[in-house]
Amino acid sequence: MASGSGAWSAEAEAEVDESLLAATTDVELLKRAWRNEKAAPEILQFEAALVLRIREQIKLIEETVEEFVDNGVDDLIVSLYQMDLDRSLFLLRSYLRIRLQKIEKYMIHISKTDLWNKLSEQEQKFTKRCMDIMEKHLNQSVLERLPYGYQSILKQSISSDEDDMVPQPQLDTFVFCKTKDAVGAFQLDDVGDEIIDLVADDLNVVRYKSIKGLVEAGQIDLV
Repeated sequence: MASGSGAWSAEAEAEVDESLLAATTDVELLKRAWRNEKAAPEILQFEAALVLRIREQIKLIEETVEEFVDNGVDDLIVSLYQMDLDRSLFLLRSYLRIRLQKIEKYMIHISKTDLWNKLSEQEQKFTKRCMDIMEKHLNQSVLERLPYGYQSILKQSISSDEDDMVPQPQLDTFVFCKTKDAVGAFQLDDVGDEIIDLVADDLNVVRYKSIKGLVEAGQIDLV
């Protein structure tokens, strides 16, 4: 891409326009992933390819803004590009922050279930580090002083059948959802007593666990 005080070539302008079009599309996808993550009670699949593209596009827009300033491009145009940059940065940071908050809250549960495979490599490293720190702190400050049988960070006592000290996402939580395409009659429970007709662009309030599979398949968006 050209730099310096000379006028931009048509090829350079076309390259920027094409990149920004792709960035706008990916920003909408990131906004959707952000809404789903924010509304879902459990952590969802990390959007690795999307996040990578967004980061590359953020870098490109940063370089574009810098070159616009260097070439004396109109301040209004620069401010519009800067707004796009700020929007992308906000969505990306918020998306990652929401996921980290869920990891901090449900780290043990995540590490013991298939949710572990939904984390990025960096999130898995973060989870392991948090668990090590938490276990060390609890052992030194509390658990070592408790009687035998009550020194587990997973169970209230040695007689517990389940890990009743481990917080878990409440999948029974009601969520607002919008169907992307017509799904038709959909069974919300295990016995068939609750059936709903999922129409395209229809807004519903249902238990998350009932439509979890549709969310993961991309057929329903949480709002």
